[in-house]
Amino acid sequence: MMADAVLTEPAPEELLAEERFRFEPRPVPASAPPAHPRLAPHPRRTRAVPLLPTEPSLFPWLARRFAPGEATVWTGPSVAVEPVLELLYAGNARARGRISLLEGENRFHPYRIGELGRSFGVDAAETLRRIRLARAFTAYQMVALVDGWAAEVRRHAPTLLVGHGIPALFADAEIPDDERTALLGHVARTLATLAREVRVPLLLTLTPEEFARFRALADEGPPWSDLVTFVRGPGVLRLRALRDDGRVALVPRPPGQTGMEQFGGEFAEEVIAWDVPHRPTARRSRSG
Repeated sequence: MMADAVLTEPAPEELLAEERFRFEPRPVPASAPPAHPRLAPHPRRTRAVPLLPTEPSLFPWLARRFAPGEATVWTGPSVAVEPVLELLYAGNARARGRISLLEGENRFHPYRIGELGRSFGVDAAETLRRIRLARAFTAYQMVALVDGWAAEVRRHAPTLLVGHGIPALFADAEIPDDERTALLGHVARTLATLAREVRVPLLLTLTPEEFARFRALADEGPPWSDLVTFVRGPGVLRLRALRDDGRVALVPRPPGQTGMEQFGGEFAEEVIAWDVPHRPTARRSRSG
């Protein structure tokens, strides 16, 4: 069950009532994760609809990490990943794209995303209309949503699929370990089938704990277009892409201000201004 993202927040019991009773998990044997993620070897493909606009400069860097029929994995603390994810939602709306989102952590903030869309010149309501959102509140609901994702994608033709925190609900202590392994293996295989059939870029965002828990993703999931790690430090957010070792540092910098990296030299990472609005102070300036 998918719905356009709106400003109202339905109660958990109003969601997913239909899916709760349809899934019968198929047990699978547990398997050890590979030593490194499975990056797809073939070259990037072109898309008819741009995934992101060309500005700000972070967007082209992110867009290079995606490919149709493949998974792009973002991993890092929520405090580091989610601001960029919300920026991606707004940028995709600016590019007139559509997102199909499965939310596993109940951390979708419509007002904040609408304001980001407005900052790119897109009406807040239009930004949210371009996101079809389904939330799960149990691991079994998430399995049911993943099972029905392919049919949903065929009906509404998004330009990007996003799974935010898909393994989060599987940490429930009431789920036996063998059942958890079987369910996550089923989810990984279903995502592989989805990516292969619908040929739409897939973004999966995982905390480090979720990344470790979802071992089946590398073994049985879709091929990976790229793995991007997020690290937040004092005054900077760093992203590193595995495929080409591309690195970017996002720094808070008002428009028009430049840093030392603008004056040349060899740098291992690209530095991009993380624009911040002008903040007036209570102090009055004095001339002379």
